[in-house]
Amino acid sequence: MKQAMIFAAGLGTRLKPLTDTMPKALVRVGGEPLLKRVVSRLGAAGFNHLVVNVHHFASQITNYLQANDNFGLDIRVSDETAELLDTGGGLRKAQPLFAPRCPILIHNVDILSNVDLDKFYRADWRVNCPDCGVPHLMAGARLLVSWRKTKRYLVFNDQMLLVGWVNIVTGEVKSPFPEVRAQLQQLLYPLAIGDEPLVVAGHLHLFAFSGIHAFSPTLFPQMVGWPNKFPIMDFYLKACATTPIMGYVKPDLRLMDVGKIDTLSDADDFVSTLVP
Repeated sequence: MKQAMIFAAGLGTRLKPLTDTMPKALVRVGGEPLLKRVVSRLGAAGFNHLVVNVHHFASQITNYLQANDNFGLDIRVSDETAELLDTGGGLRKAQPLFAPRCPILIHNVDILSNVDLDKFYRADWRVNCPDCGVPHLMAGARLLVSWRKTKRYLVFNDQMLLVGWVNIVTGEVKSPFPEVRAQLQQLLYPLAIGDEPLVVAGHLHLFAFSGIHAFSPTLFPQMVGWPNKFPIMDFYLKACATTPIMGYVKPDLRLMDVGKIDTLSDADDFVSTLVP
């Protein structure tokens, strides 16, 4: 089984006024709803068990899936109409809908990209042990990242294991590792960035998150005690202290976040350049 979750519960406030009457997942790009585009890509990559979370105009999404016979796939709905749970809380609520041992590919509904989802899902989960150097440890998650100019970056060590997060404009830093926090806090903000990936303190690599990641169900027990609503990235930034969270760099990544009303025409052009 190959399973995936589509985050589709958001309010889509940046896409107003369209989202005053419909969920973001049903906003059309290139003539097709965003949800159909993501479901079609996952189906083509061999994912046969999908979970879609819903909140804003939830019935419109469930009716759309039913009207299209779930596009021939096993699609379950995780209902968050009572409370929008953010990405971490939404994933945890959907846990009973997943097979307990298979990794879960997670994809934001508003992301368009040229990612080979099957290749990303099947990549090696083993990481080198820091004590013996043998790749016998298993990662808890894999985050698809790339170098692009933005304000917020994930921070990885030389092994491409997550060790922190930084806003290069404000200097805000998050990390469970005191030495990493200290090194990042000593930098002069805002950081000057160019066209090449940024390395600070000689060993800290900054990359931008894509909104696509793979999650091992072995991490679910670590979510016990978290509030009902929490971001998945906050969870990863805590979990990485004890469990390897891998970065997966795609140098030729072409990606667009369909997040704003004034980018829809650009999104139409973007999808026309993607290979089906």
